[in-house]
Amino acid sequence: MINLAVKEISHSWVRYVLTAAGLGLLIGVTLTMTGLVRGMMDDAVALIRGTHADLWVVQDDTMGPYAESSTLYDDVSRNIAGLPGVAEASNVAYLTVQVRHANKDVRAQVAGFELGKPGEPPYLIAGRPIVKARYEAIADSKTGFRIGDRIGIRRTELTVVGLTSGMVSSGGDPVVFVSMQDAQDIQFQKDNTTIYNERNRLSANPKLNRPGSPGLLQAVTESQQSNHKVNAVLVRLTPGFDPDAVAETIRRWKHFEVYTYGQMQQILQQRVIINALRQLGMFMVILAIVSTAIIALIIYNMTMGKIREIAVLKLIGAKNRTIIAMILQQAWGLGIIGFFVGKVTAATLAPLFPKRVELLTFDSVVAFFIILLICSLASLVAIRAALKVQPAAAIGG
Repeated sequence: MINLAVKEISHSWVRYVLTAAGLGLLIGVTLTMTGLVRGMMDDAVALIRGTHADLWVVQDDTMGPYAESSTLYDDVSRNIAGLPGVAEASNVAYLTVQVRHANKDVRAQVAGFELGKPGEPPYLIAGRPIVKARYEAIADSKTGFRIGDRIGIRRTELTVVGLTSGMVSSGGDPVVFVSMQDAQDIQFQKDNTTIYNERNRLSANPKLNRPGSPGLLQAVTESQQSNHKVNAVLVRLTPGFDPDAVAETIRRWKHFEVYTYGQMQQILQQRVIINALRQLGMFMVILAIVSTAIIALIIYNMTMGKIREIAVLKLIGAKNRTIIAMILQQAWGLGIIGFFVGKVTAATLAPLFPKRVELLTFDSVVAFFIILLICSLASLVAIRAALKVQPAAAIGG
């Protein structure tokens, strides 16, 4: 019995394979975007996962340093450390800046941490940990820095002493870890010109220069001590204590906002990067619709090119389900070839993206069955046209 799929491949195999390959490129782009979504979701929590913290203490009425501005004084951690259930509490500071090296700038997130406390890099792939309180850094390998490189962050010069991997911000920028003292200077310390201008402005303020008023001295002192601030306090709990209970204690008695790991993860994935995920999701839906339309057009044209063969099948008594099966075989063949071409394309494109693309086997299996479903739906137009063919068409009637 005539088989449409085998006949198409045997007599026009070049066109068939090229068509499937072209479809495969479209599938490859879709798989790559799926991997990009996975990568973005994982990157969003890479930094907080690496801290191994149980709680994040931040400025009241804020969502924390990863989502919006948060400022605390650096003595808050000592107050938190004395609470029941708190094993460790440490200050951290985060700031996204341009890091200078040689003749180029690298956009990175600076993460300041207290040596030997929560917030330091979870592991190194090269070099050593930071052991000095000043002017040493550990960089993610994505920055392209090497051991011994001298880097500049605003007015601070540091030496790269270690490398880590997989430590990125929610936006996918690589992280550069520095000591807390360096991070405070980078983020909060003002340059000499700003300090000079600010002192002149304060001294010219008549409200601060009234006889007996301590306003000017207080304002200057606060300006000079502005770098004694941090963005959040990381808390590790003693085993056996409930994170939610300790968090509620801190909220009630210390009047700070506190988030557990699950809550911070939800903020990052469902608020910080949600618009980017929705945008990628819309593109994926559009690509699926375009793929369905392309497959439908291809299968329809292939089927219409075999009207006489279909009429012959009907003339010799072939049932409708036989004709339907043949058309579906043709469509599934395109989908299967396209899927494997798409897999190869996605694996080739993934390393070229500036952001991480995570290709999971589970996603590939789901995509395979979705492609077969799309091919089946796209065949409906061709099947409908084939079933309308009259047997008389076999003899030119």
